[in-house]
Amino acid sequence: MSRSYIFNGFLSPEKCQQFYRGEVKYVIVTADSGERVQLALRHFQPFISHLGIRGRFRLTLTDNGDFLRLEKIS
Repeated sequence: MSRSYIFNGFLSPEKCQQFYRGEVKYVIVTADSGERVQLALRHFQPFISHLGIRGRFRLTLTDNGDFLRLEKIS
């Protein structure tokens, strides 16, 4: 089994640069359900552009809370 969280992700280009410099490792997102989830910023790496991170995402975790996947859904 797994759990999914849908959320909007917005991170400035400056914050993304902090990730690449090793200054920021985690982000906390608030799902549409109101639940807050912390995840490693490295999971967003495929979605980082010159605009930073922008979009709607689905995070899927195992029942134990382990990362399975992060998908950009729009």
